[in-house]
Amino acid sequence: MVENNIEQARFNMVKQQVRPWEVLDQQVLNILSTVSREAYVPDTYSTLAFADTEIPLGHGEQMMKPVIEGRMLQALDVNPADKVLEIGTGSGFITACLAELGHQVTSLEIQPALAEQARAKLSAQGIDNATVKTADALATASTYGTFDAIAVTGSLSQAATIDDLKVLLNTAGRMFVVIGKGAVMDACLITRTGENQWTTESLFETELPPLTNESTANSFQF
Repeated sequence: MVENNIEQARFNMVKQQVRPWEVLDQQVLNILSTVSREAYVPDTYSTLAFADTEIPLGHGEQMMKPVIEGRMLQALDVNPADKVLEIGTGSGFITACLAELGHQVTSLEIQPALAEQARAKLSAQGIDNATVKTADALATASTYGTFDAIAVTGSLSQAATIDDLKVLLNTAGRMFVVIGKGAVMDACLITRTGENQWTTESLFETELPPLTNESTANSFQF
């Protein structure tokens, strides 16, 4: 795509896909309008960079649809002082968006090749407040501390796994996670309201590939 076509495609993505999907937070719309999504899409699928579709990344992982990305960013309401955890780096695009919104991002990617690619792309785009770790998040996330926001980019079906993650939230912290199996999934926002209290808000129905290794993950050790 030539530059004018790229910018028109980006504009159309935000105005015709993301905004009509109830993403009205202007800060999120601005981020999706300025972060170079095309820089994180595999070359093979460059023509789909702004399409309303999931994009294969290899290793069984996919880049989420722009509408899901927008709803996730809006729900998390990341602030400039926030410390953010991303579970599943994938392409690195959401990592970049979270880094633009927050103070510091720790992103965990189980596939070494994807982690390496994401690091290179984030560096090339001048993102210096995001760290990509090659790690199985479901086994090691607790070693990275607690967070103001957690973005889970693959679906989860086990209550124990979700419970292990939500304790990593600071008070008033938010976690976006898609919960369920098959075609029956809910995108949810879990908010920590006290030392041992959380609320769960169902945002919308969707479908998302499962997070790698959930069925074989051991519980976190604290």
